[in-house]
Amino acid sequence: MKGFIHVYTGNGKGKTSAAMGLVLRAAGAGLSVFVSQFVKDGRSSEILGLKRFSGQVQVAAFGTGGFLTSPPAPVEISGARRGLARVKSVLEAGAHDLVVMDEACVAVSWGLFSVEDLLSVIEAKAVSTELVITGRDAPARLIARADLVTEMREIKHYFHSGVAARRGIEL
Repeated sequence: MKGFIHVYTGNGKGKTSAAMGLVLRAAGAGLSVFVSQFVKDGRSSEILGLKRFSGQVQVAAFGTGGFLTSPPAPVEISGARRGLARVKSVLEAGAHDLVVMDEACVAVSWGLFSVEDLLSVIEAKAVSTELVITGRDAPARLIARADLVTEMREIKHYFHSGVAARRGIEL
């Protein structure tokens, strides 16, 4: 079976949630999954929930967990690049049916690694591996390379009314 490349991007909520829904579906079907998180630190509720599937789903976080609002610190850059190398080795091995690169688009837009580096990793993908890449500001070259692109567009969000992120809903 051919694996496709998905990109979930846009300024709306739901990119990671969509990817995690696919992870859950794949795990339910008995598929092997690898989830990598760039920028995030692996402590969100969806990642904690995936531990229930530890035999089928592996998770690795390479971020510090903070929002990027200023030029990235060296620790953020080195973590992201370490994560990119890990994903490349996972894709080359071809042992996982589904691989998720959560917030990889954000990592590119903040200069943690280049779009060329990301495209190079994509080329390491085994033919049968499904690959999902999430994050705002997906680069045009990534969109052109992808087989499926979904843009989440914010129309209204209660955050703008002062509602903080809630555990189990946004966190």
